[in-house]
Amino acid sequence: MANTKKRILCIEDEAEMIDLTRLVLEREGFEVLGAVGGMQGLEIIKREKPDLVLLDLMMPDIDGWEVYRQMKADPEMTGIPVIVVTARAQNIDKVLGLQVAKVDDYVTKPFGPKELLESIRKIFPKEN
Repeated sequence: MANTKKRILCIEDEAEMIDLTRLVLEREGFEVLGAVGGMQGLEIIKREKPDLVLLDLMMPDIDGWEVYRQMKADPEMTGIPVIVVTARAQNIDKVLGLQVAKVDDYVTKPFGPKELLESIRKIFPKEN
């Protein structure tokens, strides 16, 4: 049987958040890749072509919006869904993310595993 595991890349400036995300998602059958920071994230997206990107906005090297902009400008990356995962919980950020930038979803930190999984299930409905 072919490997049908969905590959999710978590781009985050805190390694602990990547580990936590990996712990939650691998239990649900996803393969999780981690990138510390936006630059490394873009390199991994280009190389690995994940099925989904979980993207933090506030990172020291290049921020999440810049990563997103570069993804959408590149024909090889533009079709990859993006869920913004950020501590920036202001409504304006959420509106900008969902309405203006057209990210696929927006999850604010701190979040529970259930909230993250619900967001991911919108993109990958559970196959029966």
